[in-house]
Amino acid sequence: MNGLDTSVNGLAIKHVLKASVQDDQVDYYALGSYDINKNLWTPDDPKYDVRSGHRYDYGKFYASKTFYDQYKQRRILWSWTAESDSESADIMKGWASLQAVPRVVLFDNKTKNNLLQWPVEEVENLRSNEKEFNNIKLGTGSILTLDVGKATQLDIIAEFEIDKDTLEGVMEAESGYNCANSNGAFGRKALGPFGLLVLANDCRSEQTAVYFYIVKDTDGNLKTFFCTDLSRQTSLPTISPTPFLNVNMVKDVSKEIYGGTVSVLDNEKLSMRILVDHSIVEAFAQGGRTCITSRVYPTEAIAGAARVFLFNNATRAGVTATSVKIWEMNSALMKSYPDQQQA
Repeated sequence: MNGLDTSVNGLAIKHVLKASVQDDQVDYYALGSYDINKNLWTPDDPKYDVRSGHRYDYGKFYASKTFYDQYKQRRILWSWTAESDSESADIMKGWASLQAVPRVVLFDNKTKNNLLQWPVEEVENLRSNEKEFNNIKLGTGSILTLDVGKATQLDIIAEFEIDKDTLEGVMEAESGYNCANSNGAFGRKALGPFGLLVLANDCRSEQTAVYFYIVKDTDGNLKTFFCTDLSRQTSLPTISPTPFLNVNMVKDVSKEIYGGTVSVLDNEKLSMRILVDHSIVEAFAQGGRTCITSRVYPTEAIAGAARVFLFNNATRAGVTATSVKIWEMNSALMKSYPDQQQA
């Protein structure tokens, strides 16, 4: 379902109630219906009311706003992306924060219970030098370098398949998994993690990992997580827990692990898209059902030293990267407009 103007109403129309919560700087949303006569919004599922279910993004993504593009009949989402280093570092450099790539917001007609977010199509005009890799077999514990040339500004679209016999053969349950409290890309289990390393140096002492992690829940069903691990995003020290800032903390950075669950329907491949732009990594799973925006500060994986890797840290599951397409991205041109002189 396309985005609509806010003036459009009716029984078949979904309305999104959004809340930007300052305490944790997270944007939550819920789907429901709006009765214009009663001025009443009702959630489709009370369990997923605002702040109890859906998030726009699991990373540095806050205070987002949308507008309706009447020419292309789409709703576009803009967001504020904060830094993940210390306040004193921001003060010293004289600026902080940026805008994420604008996204089109759609209703997911397949799951019927969440939004899809996807970079606006205009971003694709910045693509150049496409590289494509197909049917790459990744055994357990394997890692593979992808030769893509310049790797600090990229658009990556990748699809993965995991061995079905392994999926069906895993008996042990792993309840309570959570991206944030896990061992990240290094926490090896039967069915994950596997995915891509971006903004990595040759020895991978610096890397940002974007990956899937599959668990078998206590009810026997599989649950898929989509995560971004920043534990090695830079060689700079981890941010200090002390509330008192001083000059020695100006280079401290947060090295969190972000992410949450993502719905994967029957016969769907696991898919991700990653936008890389020097110090920001935006990741989208399953067409934008789950999104993660990360601020990173590599000191070694920069310029010509940045690399891209495929990896599979699962202990029992073979993974095939059925398709990986990678484009170098040009910088966007900034248009200036002459001052309007009054007649």
